[in-house]
Amino acid sequence: MDFTSLAREFVTLFVVIDPVGTIPVFLYAAARAPRALHRRIALRATIIAGLVLLAFLVGGQFLLEGLGLRFGSFQIAGGIVLFLFALSMIFGDSKSDNEISAAGRDPMAGAVFPLAMPSIASPGAMLAIVVLTDNHSQTVAEQVITAGILVLVLAITLALLLAATVIHKLIGNTGASVISRVMGIILATIAVDSIMGGLDALGVLSLEPPEAISAPLD
Repeated sequence: MDFTSLAREFVTLFVVIDPVGTIPVFLYAAARAPRALHRRIALRATIIAGLVLLAFLVGGQFLLEGLGLRFGSFQIAGGIVLFLFALSMIFGDSKSDNEISAAGRDPMAGAVFPLAMPSIASPGAMLAIVVLTDNHSQTVAEQVITAGILVLVLAITLALLLAATVIHKLIGNTGASVISRVMGIILATIAVDSIMGGLDALGVLSLEPPEAISAPLD
């Protein structure tokens, strides 16, 4: 796995998990809790989200194959869902607006919903982790690397949540919304590439790998 692939996977997971967009959700979920509990809320939410995403990494494709579904079809479906998810990030209400409204009054319960799910372990993140760990094209070592990238993104998410108060003072809800929309544009591009990859896997298209495409003539 080359650096380009590693960077692509990191960007994909960072965008769909959206740590910056999770900050306002965390602040609302932890607002009624004593400050001493904020660290526990952030840690609990990150661990639960990580377990959910790792479960999809390990068993998501086995579930698909058990249902007799081709992975190329899932790539296309996942790409479409990711694209719609990206459109909602770009044109819809901000992530925090939707999820803050769902936050409960129990601060520790808020660590599970909506903070762990669907804010960190979003449907887009669940789909992305399955698409990135195709058992037929990725070796076990490569899937372990992807799991490591996921853990890294979750560690960054935890660090941002622990520093949420300071970060929110700097960027505010508006700043978080702008960053989420920029990430939505990146995610839309990744989603289109996933759809084309699924069409290629099903034999509908025949695409050359990026490194095989020659540079334009001067």
